[in-house]
Amino acid sequence: MEIPSLYLERAVSQFAGLPGIGRKTAMRLVLHLLKRERTDVDAFADSLKALMANVHYCRVCHNICDGDICGICATPSRDHSTVCVVESIQDVMAIEATQQFNGVYHVLGGVISPMDGIGPQDLEIISLVERVAAGGIKEIILALSPTMEGDTTDFYIYRKLADYKVTITTIARGVAQNDQLHYTDEVTLGRSILDRKPFKG
Repeated sequence: MEIPSLYLERAVSQFAGLPGIGRKTAMRLVLHLLKRERTDVDAFADSLKALMANVHYCRVCHNICDGDICGICATPSRDHSTVCVVESIQDVMAIEATQQFNGVYHVLGGVISPMDGIGPQDLEIISLVERVAAGGIKEIILALSPTMEGDTTDFYIYRKLADYKVTITTIARGVAQNDQLHYTDEVTLGRSILDRKPFKG
């Protein structure tokens, strides 16, 4: 399909670069924006610029935040001795939605996947070990998706923390094998957190 405008083509290409968005969907979104009021489109563009300029990663857990430390890490009433290790920020949001966990998090930023060229050095594993080594942490909950990559990452972390006096648990397998954690319903995910088991490497 030939696009009659270079600017339209550029906008469609940008939208099509987003995950889950094909060119047809991208075209529909761009044409929808063209029908909106200019002030609405300006506000949309400004929100994206502000997002890139002002959103940071928490220096403690690597969750997203507007400042130096995220709201979860900064809350004294949370149990800072229990750290839930997750793959992504979406997983933090999913677990928080269950209202069944009062500890804090550590976001790895992915899982070990040699096929995708992702090794341990590409994840926030060293910073996790440093948090444990600093003391004060009693339990590490491995809450990665139950995939081959997630299990590999669980085992790698287990080995890295083997010399520390910390309990390592994993969420109960109410989450279906090969499912992404953040797609799991809140009830199942909440029960998986509450019914966590000792991790057996």
